[in-house]
Amino acid sequence: MSLLSVRDLTVMRGDCPVVDGVSIDLEASEVVGLIGPNGAGKTSLMRGALGILPIGGTSSLAALSPRDRARAVAWMPQSREIAWPVSVESLVTLGRIPHLPAGPGDAAAVTRALDRLDLASFRDRIATRLSGGEQARVLLARVLAQETPLILADEPIAGLDPAHQIATMEMFRDLAAEGRSVLVASHDLGLAARYCTRLVMLDRGRLVADGPPGEVLTDANLREIFGIRARFEIGKDGIVFQLLERVA
Repeated sequence: MSLLSVRDLTVMRGDCPVVDGVSIDLEASEVVGLIGPNGAGKTSLMRGALGILPIGGTSSLAALSPRDRARAVAWMPQSREIAWPVSVESLVTLGRIPHLPAGPGDAAAVTRALDRLDLASFRDRIATRLSGGEQARVLLARVLAQETPLILADEPIAGLDPAHQIATMEMFRDLAAEGRSVLVASHDLGLAARYCTRLVMLDRGRLVADGPPGEVLTDANLREIFGIRARFEIGKDGIVFQLLERVA
C-alpha cells in the first residue's frame, strides 16, 4: 500500500532548483531515512511533498484536501517553537484536531503518545518550561497522537540525549512493525543505518541513491557526497557504522 508517491518533484528557490526532479514511493511498514549534507534539499523535499511549498511534478499528499492530508500524514518540522505556556497534555491533544469533532478516543490516543515518549509524568507540566530536548519529545508526542499511517519528521533526534535518540529510532521501527511508515531526515548516518529499512540519499537537490543501507552507504557515496571515509559492516550482531576521517 503506497502512503506517499512523488514524481519528478521539483522545488525552486528563485531560479535555482533546491529539489530537482526527485521520484520516490513510500509503502506501509517502512522507516525511510532521508540523508544528505547540509543544503541537499531534504527539508524542501519533505515540505514540497506535503504541499507546503509550491512544486513542479506531483505528490500524492499535496493532491489531498487539507483535512484528508491531516489524516494521512503527521508532520514534525525542524523548528520546535512552542508559542504558548500550555500544559504538555494540552499541547499533545492538538494532534487530535484532524479527528474533530472530539470523541472518546482522543484521551486514549494522547495517553498512548505520552507513554510511548516516556512523558506520562510530564502531563501537567507547562511545555514552555521544559528543556529543549524535552520540548522536542513533547512535539513528537503530538505527532504520534495524530495517529496517521505516515509520519514525516525533519531531524527529530537533533538535540536529544543519546538514550532518547536511540529510543526515538526504536519507536519508529516499532511503528513500522505495526504497519505505519516514517520518513525521517537525519544527519546521524550510524542511527539511520541501524534503524532504517531504506535510505534515500540526496545531494544538491538530486536523488543519488535509494535502497537498503548497505547499498546506499558505499565508500564511493560517502566520499563523494559527504567527504568522509567510514567503515560500514553488517554482521551477526547488527550494523556497524564508524566514521574514520574527513577526506579532501
